[in-house]
Order: sequence, then C-alpha cells, then structure tokens
Amino acid sequence: MGTKVGIDDMALHFPRLYMDMEDFAEMRGADYGKLNKGLGLAAMAIPDVHEDTATMGANAVCRLIDRNGIDPRKIGRIYLGTESALDGAKPTATYIVDMLTHRYGERFGEDCFRGCDVVDMTFACIGAVDALHNTLDWVARGGEEEDRMGIVVFSDNAKYDLESSGEYTQGAGGGALLVRHNPRLIVVPDRWGVSTTPVHDFFKPRREVSIQSVINHVLQLAAEAGATIRDGMAEAMIKHLPESTVRRLGIFAHGEENVKVHRDEPVFDGQFSNRCYREAVKQAFTHFSEKAIAQNRFDPEMDVILTEQWARIIMHLPYAFQAKRMFPDVFRHDRQHLESWKHVESEIGSMPEESDFETIEEWEKAMDGYRRAVSKTESFKQFVEDRIEKGQRASSLIGNQYTGSIFLALMSTFEADYEENANLDNVTFGLCGYGSGAKAKVFEAEVQPTWREIASRWNLFERLEGRIAIDRVTYEALHKGLAKESVITPKGEFALVEVGDEGVEEGMRTYAWVGE
Repeated sequence: MGTKVGIDDMALHFPRLYMDMEDFAEMRGADYGKLNKGLGLAAMAIPDVHEDTATMGANAVCRLIDRNGIDPRKIGRIYLGTESALDGAKPTATYIVDMLTHRYGERFGEDCFRGCDVVDMTFACIGAVDALHNTLDWVARGGEEEDRMGIVVFSDNAKYDLESSGEYTQGAGGGALLVRHNPRLIVVPDRWGVSTTPVHDFFKPRREVSIQSVINHVLQLAAEAGATIRDGMAEAMIKHLPESTVRRLGIFAHGEENVKVHRDEPVFDGQFSNRCYREAVKQAFTHFSEKAIAQNRFDPEMDVILTEQWARIIMHLPYAFQAKRMFPDVFRHDRQHLESWKHVESEIGSMPEESDFETIEEWEKAMDGYRRAVSKTESFKQFVEDRIEKGQRASSLIGNQYTGSIFLALMSTFEADYEENANLDNVTFGLCGYGSGAKAKVFEAEVQPTWREIASRWNLFERLEGRIAIDRVTYEALHKGLAKESVITPKGEFALVEVGDEGVEEGMRTYAWVGE
C-alpha cells in the first residue's frame, strides 16, 4: 500500500523471581558448564503466586500506555499471542482488557476499551508474530488519515515437568508492542516468508484419565501411607460410584468414565523439535528470498548475500544459543553460490549428499556433523558475533518466553546497541519466528533514526538486576502450585486475587491493581 507501518514502542514485564542456573544445575545434578557455556543459560524467570498469563500481559500494556501517554479510547485492537491461555473458550485477552478498564476507567470512562477489538492467537511460540502480522495489515488498511493504533500482547509461562529434559529451558514474561503508522522504532515492510508443516514436535494434548485409574492410584497412595487396603476395594468403589455423592456433586458428575485433564507442561521431542525448527527456518528463508527477488529487493546474480544486508538477525530463542546452533543451514544456503563459499568448503569439505548414504538416519547424522563444522568456521563465528549475539543476552537471564522470545531478543539487541552507542539508523534487521506444530515466518524491520529515543527508556538490563533469587524449596512449591502466599508482596502491578471454585463462578478469575 506504500504506507509505513511498524512498531512504535515496546514494553516488557517479567517476574521478579528467578532461579539461578548454577543453583538449578546443583539441584538436578546437571553440568552447569553445559547449561551455561553450551546453551547460554544463566537464570530462569519464575512467576509468583499472584502472577499468570493475564497479569504479565496487562502489566506490560500498562507500561506501554503510561510511558507514551496513550488515550485508551484510541486503541483499536489488542491482540494477544499466547500458548498459555487461561480458558478453553474465553480469550485471555479479555482478562487483560478487564484489568486495564479498571485501572484507566476512572480517568477515561468505564467504556474506554469498549470499541477495542480483542482476541487470542495461538500457534505455539509464533502466535505473537501472527498477531503482529495481522495487526500491521489492519493498521495499514486504515491509511494514515485514520491513524489506527493497535497493541500486540505476548504473554506465556514456559513450564515443563520437574526433572524433565526441558526443565532447564523454562522462563516466563509478558510484553506489548505499539503498532501504528510512521513508527519511531521500526518499519515492517509487507514482505514475509512462510513455512508450514504439520508435525508433532511439541504440543499440549487434551489428556484423558480413566476414573478407574484415578481410584487405583488413590488406593496405592493410601497403601503407601500405611492404610489397610482390602482386596476388591477398587471394584467396589467403582460399582458404588453411580449412586455416590461424588458422582452426583463432584468432578465425575456428568457420568463420564474418563476425566479430562489440562496441563501446562507439554509433550515434546527435543531433538525432533530442533530439526523441525531448523527446517522450517530454512524453508521460510527460501520463501522470503524468492519474494525479495521478485520485488527487486536484491539481485541474486550479483555477489550479494541477503543475510549480510541484515545488520542484526532476531530469532525465536527457546534457549539463548538456539539461533547460532540452528542458523548454519541458512548461512550455507545464502552463500553456496558464491566464490567465497569455496574457501569454506576447502576448510570443512562439501555438504554430504543424501544419495551417498544407505539410510536417512545416516545422512541426517552426517548433516549434523557438517552443521557443527560450519558453526566452527571463523566466518560463521564472526557472523554470529556481529548479528546474533546481542539478542542472546536477555534470553540468558530470563529463559524461554514462548511467544515473546523473539521480541525479547529484539529488545535485548536494541538496548545492547544503545548502551554501546552503535549506529543503527536506517539499517535493516532480519527476523525469524518459529512455532512448533510447525510454522516459521521470516520478515524484515527497517530501523528508524529515532530508535535511540525509544530504547533509552526501557532499562531492561537494569531492571533485571533488581530481581530476587529463590531456592529449591520455593521453586518446587511454586511449580507444583503448593505455595498459597506470594513470595514477594505485589506492588505497583496487577495481581490475581481469587479463582472461583463453585457454581457459575467456578474457574472465574478476579484481578486487582495493587498500588505503590
């Protein structure tokens, strides 16, 4: 459409509690060197009792509104990207808007968000990128005269089973992006590469547990606690269940034989998910390159490397070093037609051909080795240092934010460059989001000359220094939901104060603003 739309400002909220990765390694008997030097992990953010997806998102939006003096009545939409929704039907974004209305209603009127379009968007970790893509289109469609304003929210609690292989990648946080015409931070051109492949690398299924297995487990637990369990007790309890008070009034009241169970912890295959991530990013990059060529973004016949035109590369980071471990394929793909790549091949050899191996497993193993060889070349290491490293810094201190991880990397990069007095005026960033299931999107961002004015107000790393470390007992109590009182009393933030437990208020969540 020829109009410039993009991100005008961004805000981030993270829990004030964290688990130090060295303490975590000691707790689990893990190799801290591998976690820290190998994966880039230093700490993981842990939500307190009063925090959830809605509070973290709402707190981020408040920071954005207050810092920019925004009239809520001018916000046309609030789209939330999350995979940590609080309800199977009611959008978590409605809880966020409810909190915002209570805080700003007295000043701007109780209907100040009445005209705001609200929805949740879910596609694993790429949901917030989808929300941004959609909101950019909506803002652009309105034209500069209408001056539409939208906010994209991302909020998640990346939680894994205790003692699982994914536990060390946990993290949490929420954020908000102000999307409008002629933005002060970045302009996002309407040029997107996409790759979608339905796979089961990471998902949160609707689990079912039979009533009989529940009873058997309860009796087993009772026996372990010293109770006397008679033969046939389980069968008798099941036989009596249809007439029991538990059946009439309890969780089995609908007569079902199975109980549906929701859990925040995912089912995942880490190695398979890494392969899906790597392949999706490569295919989305290829799709983006085709569009860039068609739109005369660059000439493939020239000795021009697309990724060299990106001053910084911002990627989804489930752990801090994910990008540099996954990017060798794109690095090779973008250079293999150039004379300079022959020098790399002279150092590490040519890429293995699938036809040279008897099985796909043997070829994939050889390819893994080749990617590691690429990653150890001086040209690749310098590429990472110049374009990717600054985005890793905040991720190392917070951990995985699911839908927000790519935007955490973006904020980390801008603030690091601001502190180092780098000149990013009018340069181009390359961004790549990924969501298991699986989808990747590659797009660009043109940095505006006013970016310093925006980045100077975030104080991300300074705020991270003010957090409080927790010990094993506190961490596991929070993880298991056993803690009933907040570790840190909420102050100057939204807090979850009650969850209904019966009747039409069952599961209803109530929030409040806790002042300074």
